[in-house]
Amino acid sequence: MHSKSSAAFLLGLASSSIVSAIPVASTPAAGTPVGTPVNTPSYQYSTPSPNQADYKDHGHSSSAPTTGNVITVSYDVSPIPTEVHPDGNKFRFPLSNDFPNPDQDEIDDIQEIAGGTLPNGGGGAPPSADALTSLRLIAFNELFEVAFFTDLLKNITENVPGYGVKEATKLNIDLDDLIIILATVQAQEELHELNANGALAKNNAGPIQPCEYVFGVDNLKDAIATAATFTDVVLGTLQDVENDFGLSGDIGLIRGVASVIGQEGEQNGFYRLFQGKRPSAEPFLTASTREFAFSALNQNFVVPGTCPNIDTIDLPIFEPLKQIGMAQPKDSIVTFQINVNGTVDVKDLSLVLINGQNLPIIEKLQNVKKLDHGVIQFDAAFPFDTNLLFGLTIAVVTNTDKGLTDVDKVADATVFGPALIEVN
Repeated sequence: MHSKSSAAFLLGLASSSIVSAIPVASTPAAGTPVGTPVNTPSYQYSTPSPNQADYKDHGHSSSAPTTGNVITVSYDVSPIPTEVHPDGNKFRFPLSNDFPNPDQDEIDDIQEIAGGTLPNGGGGAPPSADALTSLRLIAFNELFEVAFFTDLLKNITENVPGYGVKEATKLNIDLDDLIIILATVQAQEELHELNANGALAKNNAGPIQPCEYVFGVDNLKDAIATAATFTDVVLGTLQDVENDFGLSGDIGLIRGVASVIGQEGEQNGFYRLFQGKRPSAEPFLTASTREFAFSALNQNFVVPGTCPNIDTIDLPIFEPLKQIGMAQPKDSIVTFQINVNGTVDVKDLSLVLINGQNLPIIEKLQNVKKLDHGVIQFDAAFPFDTNLLFGLTIAVVTNTDKGLTDVDKVADATVFGPALIEVN
């Protein structure tokens, strides 16, 4: 189990299969060692697929499962790849299946669990420099996501206190079903990473190498909430990536990203349902940018100084914006903190909220207080009822309140952030 991060709130981003990259290519039962090498016979986590008679036997006239039940088909997800050299404080690669550098046999195993293969279509035109930046960000994020779900599965399968299913959700799901679902996600994220880094390698521009990570959670409930938040950020950021591909003429990459947006949305519906929320948060998902995603990953999950080639990702890392307390589902006031150096004039700053596909909401800083060690605390309005701020709201502090007509212009003016606010 990994220590809580001292950085700001949740986040991270999730996914991306991108181009038709080069071909790059279960959980053990209680008492079975975690980390059994791939292809070693072991217990199979699987759940029998119900048939119509099963439902009738339980008083259901329909062949469909009842609301609230999660049913999975019989599916082998063992052995689940695990961390090879755990130290208990931070996560580091490689995994027991040699990820992020698996051989073809190991890739075949990943694809079986993921329920599909890496894209095998022909490559298009070489990516532009800006598209390579997007691919590097995607690979950087996917490495984090694989680490996150690997660590989560380890905590669940080893019965770490706080990671029991019944204490974390009211959803009618048992341990085996949850393990199958999360092991499938783990494998799918491995393929997303292999695809992005494969595209970089194919164009002599990679691969992005893994960092060390901390995850900021110590229980299953918070872990799923964290997964939902960083997946929300991914769903917004991949909008930005697609837009950038169009602007730079890299249209051959758009379809692959679009396929991953849908795939990530399927994941997030489950994470929301697990939390007792509606599977779909809002009619038009919140926009984000590459800069916000990269900053959030580094502020919340990446151990500083452990990323061998992070300098090849041509994106800024903003200063943190710390949210104090939880936002309420009503028009209210939210408190934030920033750490200001002598070059920032607080009078020039504004809080900007981004939700859905709407114009940015600009709020004045109120009740500004200077605390110790250069910390500035302030309040700002959170107009939930007025603007129906369901789902993810991205909060940042900008150095102007002028010309902030879309998320890209907000990112250009951002000094602190993002803080990630989830309501519903």
